[in-house]
Amino acid sequence: MAGDRNALDRLLRAHHDAIRAVCFRIVIDRGAAEDATQSALMAVARSIRRFEGTSKFSTWAYRIATNAALDEVRRTRRRPSPTDDEVLGRAAPHQADASEGLVDNLALEAALAQVSEDFRVPLVLFHLQDMTYEEIAEVLGIPVNTVRSRISRARGQLRELLGNQPTGPGRHKKGPGEEQGNP
Repeated sequence: MAGDRNALDRLLRAHHDAIRAVCFRIVIDRGAAEDATQSALMAVARSIRRFEGTSKFSTWAYRIATNAALDEVRRTRRRPSPTDDEVLGRAAPHQADASEGLVDNLALEAALAQVSEDFRVPLVLFHLQDMTYEEIAEVLGIPVNTVRSRISRARGQLRELLGNQPTGPGRHKKGPGEEQGNP
């Protein structure tokens, strides 16, 4: 029995940071994300005996983390979404490296908070957890093409929110007298 507990402890420690990162990017608020992380870890511990091994453990654990994060979002939906720098600063994970552009991270967190939940979750799983479309489809219980579509729409929402719309065929290009270069 002690061996089982030790093995579970090692497994949870090995996946803690990834589960925490998923919760942070889905929930956005630091306190609520910590609650979601703890809920996810407890759910993994409670249901580990039901893990059948038909998928990767990480995929199974991310599904639990995603569900815990979405539950937390639903519980806190009445609270205002983070919009000011103080709230956004609390939303960033503890290990955020300031040298990687704190301002950019804050802008991204603010934009992510505004992306619809249906689109934000697959985007986070794809970019943050490097999951494949197929793994995300399994985690969320949706078709692969829906995953592709939601990620594409999330990227579009982020581009609009961050103000860096690409110029290309069918896109607005800068006219004469408008500054060329970064939008």
